[in-house]
Amino acid sequence: MVENVLEVNDLSIDYDSSQGTVHALESVSLTIEPRSLIAVVGESGCGKTSLGLGIIGLLPTPPANNVRGKVIYKGVNLLELDKEEFRRYRGTEIAMIFQEPITSLNPVYKIGMQIAEAIAIRNSRKQRTPNSEDNGTKSREIREEIIASLKMVRIPDAENVMNRYPFELSGGMRQRIMIAMALAQKPSLLIADEPTTALDVTTQAQVLKLMHNLMDEVDTSILLITHDLAVASQVADKVAVMYGGQIVEVAEVNELFSEPLHPYTQGLLSCIPSGTKRKARLKPIQGNVMDLRETVNYCKFAPRCPFVMDQCKTAKPNLLEVKAKHKVACYLHA
Repeated sequence: MVENVLEVNDLSIDYDSSQGTVHALESVSLTIEPRSLIAVVGESGCGKTSLGLGIIGLLPTPPANNVRGKVIYKGVNLLELDKEEFRRYRGTEIAMIFQEPITSLNPVYKIGMQIAEAIAIRNSRKQRTPNSEDNGTKSREIREEIIASLKMVRIPDAENVMNRYPFELSGGMRQRIMIAMALAQKPSLLIADEPTTALDVTTQAQVLKLMHNLMDEVDTSILLITHDLAVASQVADKVAVMYGGQIVEVAEVNELFSEPLHPYTQGLLSCIPSGTKRKARLKPIQGNVMDLRETVNYCKFAPRCPFVMDQCKTAKPNLLEVKAKHKVACYLHA
């Protein structure tokens, strides 16, 4: 059997705040297979980014000071490692692309130097800060690898781009640079947190298609974090739907969009305009998102669910496989 790249088992994350403890994640379990793209979708505040940061070990402490469960990467539980041991995996084994590239790229260093640093980290497996124009860019071997990385993400005139600063490039180009830097370290898992939110629709489609096509080329898996179901439908192999810090449904992408089982997933899909003229109004999900500071022992979607039953108000449903490769946490399908 092929070993899974990542297995998240019962991961829970709490944040301390001045108004109480926020339960950002509650017993989240997720499996990522080799060379697959899984999208985690859900509205803002449902815990998607906390999941990504928890996997790569970038949670701010404080306020995140209570992390429980297991994050098993190729047989190693990352949550049991100390900071120095974790750094051997972060970047070189698991890389992350953040939402806004301009805040992640250093404005005073040229693109070539920043990619050279990523390559140096991969080679030395420890952080190194560039301090001169000589940081690898004058080496023919490093230079060729930088150019190859830029060409891999379909950047034209790579020789010229590597000598430019981030502010001289468009948003789409900067996002491609971030992808190139992440892939230059040859990770087995790439976490992409809303990588196309700041891009226009055309550039967004290009970046998403690029990421999907690069999976086999660089032998990596991708965890795509997004609030946009349309984005997930374009590139994902599998989709996990989150609500209130929990995963409520997981299925292959075609199965999820053709036959959604959880009322929350159905509600999300009913909110999407079809692109054609229609007489009926869109159907928004009624009610408000539950306050994650509350500790409840029942289905978190129950107050908003049109199919709520008595048992929904007394016990939490488990995430169960009700069809082949289709899991849902709902008493309608228990």
